[in-house]
Amino acid sequence: MVTEQLVDLSRLQFAITALYHFLFVPLTIGMVWILVIMESVYVMTGKQIYKDMTRFWGKLFGINFALGVTTGITMEFQFGTNWAYYSHYVGDIFGAPLAIEGLMAFFLESTFIGLFFFGWDRLSRKQHLLVTILMAIGTNLSALWILIANGWMQSPVGAEFSYQTMRMEMVDFWAIVFNPDAQAKFVHTVSAGYVTGAMFVLSISAYYLLKGRDLAFAKRSFRIAAAFGFASALSVIVLGDESGYTVGEAQQTKLAAMEAMWETEPAPAGLKLIAGINEKEMKNDWEVEIPYALGLIGTRSLHHELPGIKDIMAENRKRIISGIEAVKALEAVRADAGNETAKATLERHMDDLGFGLLLRKYVTSMDDVTPEIIDKATADTIPRVTPMFWAFRVMVGLGFWMLLVFGAALYFSVKGNFAHKPWLLRAALFSLPAPWLACEVGWFVAEYGRQPWTIYGVLPTHLSVSTLSVESLYGSLAGFVGFYTLLLIVEMYLMIKFARTGPGSLGTGRYANEAAHA
Repeated sequence: MVTEQLVDLSRLQFAITALYHFLFVPLTIGMVWILVIMESVYVMTGKQIYKDMTRFWGKLFGINFALGVTTGITMEFQFGTNWAYYSHYVGDIFGAPLAIEGLMAFFLESTFIGLFFFGWDRLSRKQHLLVTILMAIGTNLSALWILIANGWMQSPVGAEFSYQTMRMEMVDFWAIVFNPDAQAKFVHTVSAGYVTGAMFVLSISAYYLLKGRDLAFAKRSFRIAAAFGFASALSVIVLGDESGYTVGEAQQTKLAAMEAMWETEPAPAGLKLIAGINEKEMKNDWEVEIPYALGLIGTRSLHHELPGIKDIMAENRKRIISGIEAVKALEAVRADAGNETAKATLERHMDDLGFGLLLRKYVTSMDDVTPEIIDKATADTIPRVTPMFWAFRVMVGLGFWMLLVFGAALYFSVKGNFAHKPWLLRAALFSLPAPWLACEVGWFVAEYGRQPWTIYGVLPTHLSVSTLSVESLYGSLAGFVGFYTLLLIVEMYLMIKFARTGPGSLGTGRYANEAAHA
């Protein structure tokens, strides 16, 4: 058996690299469509200022994209280095969308990014706009295939276990592609990226307006970001509701942990705004809730119950006991391929095989399982409630705050007096970190809430890791943290430098800070 320290370090390393990488991804996804909007206006009107806007914001987009690619490459290598058994067990399924992403989306995206930057004087206006649109499509397709892979980890459909190969094998590619969990995750994540890009442009434009420079440039950028951001923030909230519904369908454990719902409540369940969580006694000491809201979000009905954590644990305990029979039958079939009795037993208990594998954290043989060990494995099936509960509320709170900022920005943009509202401009400027915080805690909720599984209900995390030494993990973890921190410093330096310089960095002679940039 692998040690708990090895599993924890492997998880920590992947979590750190993923969270670092996701500092760059949302901005890339969101900025690219703002560039499409700006360049479309340039093509339609012929006004030079919109070309300058596209080129300047495109420069910041390019810096972010380059560093995002750098941080993303190492993540995929970790599937082979740190999660070798995971790659062996589900590689035929998980690897397919990642391969498509690399062969189709990433090459499309990378090719047209090159044309975007170097094609201004070589392509006509309409040709260059087409390049920008294709760059945006490539960026979003890249996110689509990655989230299809991640969605399958959350809700494994279109695959089944083969006792001959001891691996999961794909049986329905299109079920994986159109997995409701993956599709909901894609639209929600992409919309969050749009909010990030819009807030980035809105905040920096507000900075220029507060400084009283490049006003025509800043006003136009502010208006576009306000409109795009408001629509995107609404989409995040609406699509977040859909994502909550799919979680209620596929991962009731995660939903119960997010809501600190210890007991099964009469339908429709209330949505807790805040609560005093007592994990030791498995109850909330106090809570403030909105009646009926969670039931409507999680079930789309007034009559379907959502199970509480205690009932989920009782059901999981039954599945673990059933899983013991599945593991024993699998071992018998592996020892004797002609054992029809064992095959029949395995078939009856196959859906609970993953739950039986949870016990491998404590014993190597199912004959050594005791009721106390079953209790431990049952407790493992529930992630810690407190971080899930509050992280989710931080994400939602930030989402509504950004909707308020974008709403105010759009309202005063329509009225035409936003540049004379210092409070609004300061609110926009100080809201710059908000989308990144929301995205990071959102990913935490999605991934931590899946524990103790890498593939939900199929493959436990503790069985997924490679056979590595703890010392090597400490070394690679330190290396990744150091390298990624350096990249983040470079990103921040370049972004701050060019954002402060503003459109003067284009060297056109039409904007402030030209001499300073030269």
